[in-house]
Amino acid sequence: MAKAKSKFFCTECGYESPKWFGKCPGCQAWNSMVEEMESVVKTQGMNAPIFQSKEKPQSIINIESDKEPRILTGIAELNRVLGGGIVPGSLVLVGGDPGIGKSTLLLQTSHALTTQNLRVLYISGEESVRQTRLRADRLGALSPELYVLCETNMESIEEAIEQIQPQFLVIDSIQTVFLPEVTSAPGSVAQVRECTTRFMRIAKVRGIATVLVGHVTKEGAIAGPRMLEHMVDCVLYFEGERHHTYRLLRAVKNRFGSTNEIGIFEMGEDGLREVGNPSELFLSERPLGVAGSAVVASMEGTRPVLVELQALVTATHFPSPRRMSTGMDHQRMSLIIAVLEKRMGMFLQNQDAYLNVAGGVKLDEPAVDLAVAVSIASSLRDIPTKAYDVFFGEVGLTGEVRGVSRAETRVKEAAKLGFRRVIMPEKSLKGWKHPQDIQIIGVSSVADALSVALD
Repeated sequence: MAKAKSKFFCTECGYESPKWFGKCPGCQAWNSMVEEMESVVKTQGMNAPIFQSKEKPQSIINIESDKEPRILTGIAELNRVLGGGIVPGSLVLVGGDPGIGKSTLLLQTSHALTTQNLRVLYISGEESVRQTRLRADRLGALSPELYVLCETNMESIEEAIEQIQPQFLVIDSIQTVFLPEVTSAPGSVAQVRECTTRFMRIAKVRGIATVLVGHVTKEGAIAGPRMLEHMVDCVLYFEGERHHTYRLLRAVKNRFGSTNEIGIFEMGEDGLREVGNPSELFLSERPLGVAGSAVVASMEGTRPVLVELQALVTATHFPSPRRMSTGMDHQRMSLIIAVLEKRMGMFLQNQDAYLNVAGGVKLDEPAVDLAVAVSIASSLRDIPTKAYDVFFGEVGLTGEVRGVSRAETRVKEAAKLGFRRVIMPEKSLKGWKHPQDIQIIGVSSVADALSVALD
């Protein structure tokens, strides 16, 4: 009997080494090398029928460039994130924290597809078929075209796919599936890599739209080798705070659409409900006439979202003041505080500053800078902003307010929600028609914005 050998694999990039490294030579990640037993097993490997292809190389100008047909899922928010629907033959990876609602979303999607006379196969490696049926009863997702299987053996899954011939396939989750020929445990680097390769070939050869559910690590990244995200066509993250009912679906990779779109859902007893107007949801509990509160018009892809920023500036009892932010980059907040100190003469060196994006939303675009500056100045001076003012604009280090994109879309969203005044960059006023039912004030510096907002 041959002696079993061990190898070390990097969980981030898949780098192989006969010995352990504290730092991966491939991707420079620390403490990412894991040990796995290696044994020589004779299998069909790449000679398996599913990997055989008789296609021949052809000139790119002879390839038809028709738009790839898409399958509408029946869930508008999911269609938005995917770029207009699911592409047949695509491989999608969905990740998220435990209990966030990944399985609920996919079961509702599966049921919506069956209403279009599509056959769906839902394979669960974590729940029994009875547990899946109980969840389907609660969600109202019962359909004769929805097939459920509890299986983790890759060979048995391939037999079920051959038997059912589905147009849509869900694997929940990829970390539970294993190949008998690979001796490592399910969820290991080798198992995840080999099983994902099988599913990728099934999706491409048979034209089955396939969704893989992936576990996440405690840092929030999808568990398994980093190459898993490179192999799939689309990577979606399902996010949300446990103390809030809404969930965000965000694309970080999409070969068939934009990665700037987000889908917003609200979790209820009967499953996930779409949120058509997220601005109303995020502003529903906004207090009026309170110092430190400002509303910003942000963009999430092509969708405008109005969110409340709350700042609290208070005297510190420590030698160095605290700077804390939730929902926004901490370094960006410190930069804006430095601009206020240098250009506006505000003394913040003995003040703690706290910033919160209400509702748990995460904002990462520069257009929120002006609202951050206004909210911090409002809290410091204890002067409330006007209840129906909206702010957006990028703040430079010299105190200027720079123009931002999609100004017209932001202003129209503010007008639709009943806001009466928009304070925005002066350079973004040109090139579009201004609505008549809202006052638009262009500013060129932070000083001009504060004089208008806190008069």
